Amino acid sequence: MNGKALSATELRRFAKCPVVCPRVSVRIESLADFLAAISNTVTGSDRFWFRGHHDVSFSLTPSALRYPELSDRTKALDLMADFKRIAAIKLQRPPAPNQELEWALIAQHHGLPTRLLDWTESATTALYFACLQDATDGIVFILNPVDLNRLTDPKKPRVLDPQHDSDLISGYLKMSGQERPNGRLPVAINPVWNSERLMMQKGVFTLHGNRFSLDKGNVPSLVGIPILRQAKQQLLSELERIGVDEMTLFPELEHSCIHLRRRAGPEDCK
Repeated sequence: MNGKALSATELRRFAKCPVVCPRVSVRIESLADFLAAISNTVTGSDRFWFRGHHDVSFSLTPSALRYPELSDRTKALDLMADFKRIAAIKLQRPPAPNQELEWALIAQHHGLPTRLLDWTESATTALYFACLQDATDGIVFILNPVDLNRLTDPKKPRVLDPQHDSDLISGYLKMSGQERPNGRLPVAINPVWNSERLMMQKGVFTLHGNRFSLDKGNVPSLVGIPILRQAKQQLLSELERIGVDEMTLFPELEHSCIHLRRRAGPEDCK
C-alpha cells in the first residue's frame, strides 16, 4: 500500500483501542488517502459496512450492553416497555406491538439504549463520524456482514432480513442482559428504513445477543483504519466539499441551523 506509514509513536496512540483486529498502518492525511486505504482493504464484489468512532478507545458494543453491572444492563433493556407506552401516543403510525425490530429502530433513533449497533454502507459517512471531536484519535472499522453471519449459520451466509428472519431477530431482542461467553454472536441485519436520517446515512445494524461485543477478535473480516486527531479538520473540510456534512447526514431542521451557524463562523453567530 502506498502512502506514509504511521510512526511508532502514532501506532502506540492506537494501542488503547479495545477492538482486536488488523489495522491499516498508513497515515490518513486526506480523503484520497482514506479512499486508497479502502480500495486496498476491500476487494471483490462483497458488501462491506463501515463504522466511525471519534475516540479510538470506544468499544464495538451496543449502548444497552456497555454497562459493567447486570442490574444496569437490565434497567437499560427494560426501558423499551416504557418507551413503547409513551411513543405509541406520539407517533403518527406506531409499529404493531409485536414488531420488535421496528420499535428498537425508533428507540435507537431517539437515543434510547438498545442491543443495536449502528453501521453504514457509506465509507465517507463513517469517516465523518470518526472525525468529530478532534481532541482524540479516531478509527473507522470495516466489516463484511455476510462473513459475520456465516459464523452463526454457515449454511445460510447472508444479511438477515426483517421479514424473513423476524423470529430470529425477535429472539435476539428479547434476550436478557446476562452475558454468556458461549452464547449467540452478533448478527448483521438490514433495517427497515423508517426515518429520513437512516436513509441519508445509509444505516445498517448489527444486533447483539448474549455475546455482547465485536471487540474480541472473533470476526475475521474486521479491519480498522486509524484516523489521527491532527488530520480530522482537513478530512472534514474535504468531506464537506463532496457533500458529506451535518446538514446532509442529519436532515432535521435543527441540524441544518447548527451547520449554517458553524459555516458562518463564531464572529457572525453572537
